[in-house]
Amino acid sequence: MRVLLVGAGGVGTAVTRIAARRDFLAHMVVADYDLIRAESAVAALTERADRFSARRLDASDEDAVRRLLTEERCDVLLNATDPRFVMPLFRAALAAGAHYLDMAMSLSAPHAERPHEECWVKLGDDQFELADSWAESGRLALVGMGVEPGLSDVFARYAADELFDEIEEIGVRDGANLTVEGYDFAPSFSIWTTIEECLNPPVVYERDRGWFTTAPFSEPEVFDFPEGIGPVECVNVEHEEVLLIPRWVDARRVTFKYGLGDDFITKLKTLRQLGLDATGKVTVPGEDGPVRVSPRDVVAACLPDPATLGDRMTGKTCAGTWVKGVKDGAPREVYLYHVVDNQWSMGEYGSQAVVWQTAVNPVVALELLASGTWSGRGVLGPEALPPRPFLDLLTEYGSPWGLREQG
Repeated sequence: MRVLLVGAGGVGTAVTRIAARRDFLAHMVVADYDLIRAESAVAALTERADRFSARRLDASDEDAVRRLLTEERCDVLLNATDPRFVMPLFRAALAAGAHYLDMAMSLSAPHAERPHEECWVKLGDDQFELADSWAESGRLALVGMGVEPGLSDVFARYAADELFDEIEEIGVRDGANLTVEGYDFAPSFSIWTTIEECLNPPVVYERDRGWFTTAPFSEPEVFDFPEGIGPVECVNVEHEEVLLIPRWVDARRVTFKYGLGDDFITKLKTLRQLGLDATGKVTVPGEDGPVRVSPRDVVAACLPDPATLGDRMTGKTCAGTWVKGVKDGAPREVYLYHVVDNQWSMGEYGSQAVVWQTAVNPVVALELLASGTWSGRGVLGPEALPPRPFLDLLTEYGSPWGLREQG
């Protein structure tokens, strides 16, 4: 399999380190707007680095992406950029006749009059509008194939197939006890994406109502996470699983809640109040005259790169799917989860826990596609494909998952 990886940030770099240990990969082109970053990701590889090359690429330039896919004879485009670039990469892969994988879906837009009650443009809507074109092409666009969304969706499918006869509720729950020495505020994942998903109106699904929205940080609950992480308060956040799972899994209710903490929520609200979450460009003074910049990009530039925080980080991160329903006539409640210890991921791969946990899942998916174990056409989420091969291969990668009976 020949892969074009677009994005050589923390997650993209972790992808290269994981994929370098697997035999399914024939060649991976690592492309980034910053050529030095792409070259650095390749230069750091110590295992079979001859299968990797670096190229400069503007992810917003559809024609350039299509040309590179064709020139390098790539079978699949793996998108490791932030959600702004989903659609140009998605369309370029379709035009080039390549398969496509991403870890975050096309952006939403809130309802103008009732943003905290009704959906308008939902996450992934722009991609699903092209589903017929993808199906006609015979190619697969596997969307939301990171950890959340991604592994969490695989857990939902597994629960429906093997653990329950009827499902009342599926709730993705994400929590951690990670700390970063020397920083009062140092997000462990892209602040651009974090702002987007945390300040947008969260989406909830109910079978009798469909998709609807609530206020940011609504419905707080304390969830007890496994492997020593413990109780963490989680709140509603906009996330792809709520838009994906109901398409293929029958459940009365689907939610996503994230363990943020009061301090983190306060900082995000302050960014919103100051207009620093905005993506539209504003004019600011520069050494050579006025410069147009996005406030959110400025915030990101002022914070440490999450990929560089591993040496200062301690603790674990947990991604998982809580499911409540009925099995053999009796009520059942389980939590399917995946925990990564930062000390392990840094020692084994040199990547901090959050970016490594995100990166391992698309690599597992690529290997399943390369072997033909997973296949399909059109625009599909992870829950549309058989879960057991994925979970077995994830364990083979040295990163097992767990199941905890609740109650």
